[in-house]
Amino acid sequence: MIEISLQIEENGERLDLYLAQNLSDLSRSRLQQLIAEGNVQVNGKICLSKKATVQKGDHILIQIPDVQPLDLKAENIPLDILYEDDALLIVNKPAGLVVHPAPGHPDGTLVNALLAHCPNLPGIGGVQRPGIVHRLDKDTTGAIAIAKTDFAQQHLQAQLKAKTARRDYLGVVYGVPATPKGKIDLPVGRHPVDRKKMAVVPIEKGGRNAITHWEIIERLDNYTLMHFQLETGRTHQIRVHSAYIGHPIVNDPLYSSGKNIGVNLPGQVLHAWKLQLIHPVTSDFISVTAPLPTAFLTLLEVLRRRTSAIISNI
Repeated sequence: MIEISLQIEENGERLDLYLAQNLSDLSRSRLQQLIAEGNVQVNGKICLSKKATVQKGDHILIQIPDVQPLDLKAENIPLDILYEDDALLIVNKPAGLVVHPAPGHPDGTLVNALLAHCPNLPGIGGVQRPGIVHRLDKDTTGAIAIAKTDFAQQHLQAQLKAKTARRDYLGVVYGVPATPKGKIDLPVGRHPVDRKKMAVVPIEKGGRNAITHWEIIERLDNYTLMHFQLETGRTHQIRVHSAYIGHPIVNDPLYSSGKNIGVNLPGQVLHAWKLQLIHPVTSDFISVTAPLPTAFLTLLEVLRRRTSAIISNI
């Protein structure tokens, strides 16, 4: 257990506000949790109220319990690191790599790789998902952010909630949309029959607000290279929205039934291309671009050749 001792030097401060202002390594929500769990004492007595007012001369003792042991092992899985410092890490996730352990995937995940790369990660953001700020589907590739401190975790998640962080994706879909750009504002929730899938579900039936902006980048005969920007981040959001408007992501095993495209693809052709955020410590603007994976580039090359051949034969 870690103990932190503070002596109050000003009057009339709310307990959680005072602690947040003087303990920059712990988020306000984490401090409020410690208060509620009886881990904060004021003048030798446990204080359970985050709204309690502290006075000049008061003594505060914060006890931070030992991190719950992880039932996870560190694994030496190579990481394609796009950005790293003491607060955060941005990795270019390959297809086939599950982000965090779950039934059926107890190991070999991004989290297992992170535990080997960042020994101090356990306890940041939860026992089973240490450091994970947002997630990518198993076969979706690209940029994913990992927090190295509790404060960075809270800060980055707040940016996602406030929509000040931006996530841009590239994907190839079947068919060609009728307009050059658009916005899909349809709630997404668990599929009512197939529990492995998500679907467009009314809010009154459990769906959650979901907004996806899209724009055509390149027409490739009966396929289209698309740019997607997420305003929200629901599970399978882009995949569900694309399928709903009649243009599912190419090779999506859950939401498309398109023909074999003739290219060996590891999964749906969807890539988290660019991640833009405010650094949680320095407040600098960070923009990281994840290079397209080989399979994605190969598909584009094949489709462009086919498109050129069709045009030349007209």
